[in-house]
Amino acid sequence: MEPYSNVIYILGTAGSGKSALTMKFSEWLYDAGWSVIRMNMDPGVRQLPYTPDVDVRDYVNLDQIIEQYELGPNGALIAATDILVTKIDDIKQEIESFDADYIIVDTVGQMEVFAYRSSGLLFVTALSKSSVVVHLIDSLLAKTPASFVSMVLLGASLKVRFPIPQITVLSKTDLISEDEIERICKWSNPEFLADALEIATRGLQRELNVTLLNALKMQGYIGEVIPVSSVTMKGIDALGGDIENIFNKHKWDSEESYRWESE
Repeated sequence: MEPYSNVIYILGTAGSGKSALTMKFSEWLYDAGWSVIRMNMDPGVRQLPYTPDVDVRDYVNLDQIIEQYELGPNGALIAATDILVTKIDDIKQEIESFDADYIIVDTVGQMEVFAYRSSGLLFVTALSKSSVVVHLIDSLLAKTPASFVSMVLLGASLKVRFPIPQITVLSKTDLISEDEIERICKWSNPEFLADALEIATRGLQRELNVTLLNALKMQGYIGEVIPVSSVTMKGIDALGGDIENIFNKHKWDSEESYRWESE
């Protein structure tokens, strides 16, 4: 029976607070008595608020790729991510050498590079069956009902792309008021969100957003949003509880499946 390595993928748009949450949540797990490692998946990042235990920059050099292939920064980032696929076995071996309870993967700043290219799915498939996506919704980008719908739609595309459990986090909540936090969190209820769209949008924009909302509601893509701040640590306990519940359920399901197959 395979050992359980719990992998947490932090995804979100550029500037949504992925690295900050990686640092703070890893500290929370450590304080709770778990062993945890932090993996940087961004080959182009210059500075991080933490020291990665596993760093893809040890496997690819973005500046060398730019020079060798005469690419711009974005093209080089895509090339570097694709090159990393050829090094999955080495990266996995390094990760396994730590024998940690939790692995937090701080994904590339430009979310689309990890989320929508085959390389991202290959990494998710290779590292562990016990995994969860934490999708960060930047609170500064979700202050209107229409923009919130677009963020939820982005999260829905991640669920389609990665067939693993997903938790939605409203990040950087220390930058908005308590009233704004409460209002955005209420929008996780489709009825409240529909009412807000009715008031705030007009014409074709309203029609499009209502159509998207109905589709998201029908497929169950709208759910609880956990407000979190990596500055004040607000919501970290709630996030940790949800993640633990997901992994405990996955372990129980896997054990039941294993016993059934053995029989």
